[in-house]
Amino acid sequence: MTLPSFRAVQWAPDGALRIIDQRLLPGEFVERDLRSVVDVADAIRTLAVRGAPAIGVAAAMGIVAAADAERASGFLADIGALRRFVYDAAAALQSTRPTAVNLFWALDRMRALLDAAHIDVLTLAAALRAEAEAIRAEDEAMCEALGRHGATLLKDGMRVLTHCNAGALATAGIGTALAPVYAAHAAGLRVEVFADETRPLLQGARLTAWELTRAGVPVTVITDGTAASLMGAGRVDLVLVGADRIAANGDAANKIGTYALAVLAKHHKIPFVVVAPSSSVDAQTASGEAIPIEQRDATEIAQLGERRVAAAGATVYNPAFDVTPAALITHIVTEDGVLCAPYHFDRATLSLPPA
Repeated sequence: MTLPSFRAVQWAPDGALRIIDQRLLPGEFVERDLRSVVDVADAIRTLAVRGAPAIGVAAAMGIVAAADAERASGFLADIGALRRFVYDAAAALQSTRPTAVNLFWALDRMRALLDAAHIDVLTLAAALRAEAEAIRAEDEAMCEALGRHGATLLKDGMRVLTHCNAGALATAGIGTALAPVYAAHAAGLRVEVFADETRPLLQGARLTAWELTRAGVPVTVITDGTAASLMGAGRVDLVLVGADRIAANGDAANKIGTYALAVLAKHHKIPFVVVAPSSSVDAQTASGEAIPIEQRDATEIAQLGERRVAAAGATVYNPAFDVTPAALITHIVTEDGVLCAPYHFDRATLSLPPA
């Protein structure tokens, strides 16, 4: 049995942010080292690095990598300049993608250090790197915990349907929704995965299938429209998905198409489970109605590569996410365990750092 051996986000030997360029998978495996805020922002915006937890980790580590590169070039010589750089960098990065709350969670942690008393630039720089590493390590540990808790819902021979990619490529560890699959596989259980292709960017077909086949987990790619007939034929036992943001009442935003799967699962009496770390929980947002939904470029739908497939003159509606109401969610799995409805998240119930 093989667990994912790659890391979607990690430190390069020289301290830069190293990511896997996921735009090129599965055809090419290319790692890129990022040393500027512009490059980190572009990587997040264009989905070179993607997945809510990975975005947050990459943003925190990217600020450190960029600040270190600036200091090495002779800039940011005083502590005031470093503070201004981090504030500006955080503002630039948080504008890249509005839905994934992990991004804002990680940036808030980095900004919080700027209000503490530091003797000099080196002390603050060291504190920033330590915090970014803590965010990375915590995400890795949360993924392991998600796997342990979520695996209790799996039985030998289960057939799991998943949407988008919520595996190791989306986190600093072994994943969110795929973590229970990896944990069950490691324990010797036979688990088969059906991966929605996940239109329009095919994260399921390209990424989920790529990492599961590398780990030796049986995976079958289906079109998004196949899920209904597959459930109707009795070939799905469990639906596992991740989340980019979970509201206080348990409503969960995830890749567009997730809501439809939840409705289908409810109709076919199939458990629908959201697996996400506490960094994906937005306790300040009361319900899914208040979750901002990212709108992506029309070309993602209107074109296949360089070829236009939508009729000229047609408009395109391309939200990146939809919101699944809590009433359709059987369980929410966090690093603290398997939760049942009714869901209620507040700051006291989450494993968050002090305000």
